[in-house]
Amino acid sequence: MAKVFFTSNLRRHVDCAAMEAAGETVREVLAVVFAAQERLGHYVLDDQGALRKHMTILVDGQRIKDIETLSDPVKPTSEVWVMQALSGG
Repeated sequence: MAKVFFTSNLRRHVDCAAMEAAGETVREVLAVVFAAQERLGHYVLDDQGALRKHMTILVDGQRIKDIETLSDPVKPTSEVWVMQALSGG
């Protein structure tokens, strides 16, 4: 199962512990996580299920490309990081 981590910045806003989740895509993995932590799902995804603009997700150190349907592949050995996107100057 993939390991899903949340940055300390995100944990200040939403109670979310690291966990393992099965799935072949980012969406499938996050569905498992959000089933256990529903409030987190509303913080990370918008009403259409797309990644909110203030969030970013990395799979094995690479930012996901599909922020609309979250179809990027996830391997059982993957590390998925969910974090707030950095902005500013």
